[in-house]
Amino acid sequence: MKMNVEIECTPVEARAFMGLPDVTPLNEAMVAEMQKRMQDNMSAMQPEELMKTWTSFGIQAQDQFRRLMEAAVTGQK
Repeated sequence: MKMNVEIECTPVEARAFMGLPDVTPLNEAMVAEMQKRMQDNMSAMQPEELMKTWTSFGIQAQDQFRRLMEAAVTGQK
């Protein structure tokens, strides 16, 4: 025997019926915090700032790679 039951309700009504907590305030707080952090870090997303970060990382990586190769050639660890 096969039965199908269809219930038409909103997500809020379904959550309440199943006894699940309403996380709307928590969600709103999290979204607000994420927006605040994004606004605070917008200056780091400017092209000039990105280039400074990438350039300094590139130079450090090149220097570290050079030291690694020098160590490999001389047999040092």
